[in-house]
Amino acid sequence: MLTDNIHPQWKEILKNEFSQDYFLKIIQYLDSAYLEKIIYPNKDLIFKSFHDLPIDKIKVVILGQDPYYKPKMAHGLAFSVPMDEKIPRSLKNIFKEIENDIGNIQPENGNLERWAKQGVFLLNTALTVEENKPMSHYKIWEKFTNQVIQLISEKTQNVVFMLWGNFALQKLPLIDDQKHLILTASHPSPLSARKGFFGCQHFSQANSYLLLHHKTLVNW
Repeated sequence: MLTDNIHPQWKEILKNEFSQDYFLKIIQYLDSAYLEKIIYPNKDLIFKSFHDLPIDKIKVVILGQDPYYKPKMAHGLAFSVPMDEKIPRSLKNIFKEIENDIGNIQPENGNLERWAKQGVFLLNTALTVEENKPMSHYKIWEKFTNQVIQLISEKTQNVVFMLWGNFALQKLPLIDDQKHLILTASHPSPLSARKGFFGCQHFSQANSYLLLHHKTLVNW
């Protein structure tokens, strides 16, 4: 089962979802799709974000749209790429904003596992994608990932949600703004980064909020 390698805490929280017909249909579809088409990421990485970080350790949620749809790039964490892959333009812009915001020098690689280990939940709203077909699996995953966002909102306190771009803003109704900090801006892609992402100061704001609520800061 594709969900075998997720954290036991997530297994317990999501067990009702995993038993529902819609989710069983997702698994059934993917079993066929991986045989017939080129799908990213690799099967064992679909739930990587749920393997690396239990829900009670989440400090920040960053929402992406869907995995990279080119070879070797997607590895289960939103915006992240494997260590030896070229840094995508949107991620370069994220690093540029971090440097301008808090002074951290831009890293030489785009592997964001270092963030996940510090409590940053990097969730794509679609967990798979067909090669060269962005958003091809969004409708397949929408119900599940909406439920995940809502469960994080319900079962945690004082989490920072970073919503970048109109697509992510659609998820606002799923998050309790009385319990959490919601930060919004344009998407970091080259097409929109200058329309509100650059200068948003989300990373310093996130750390200030975490400090206020007695949580360890994220080393961005």
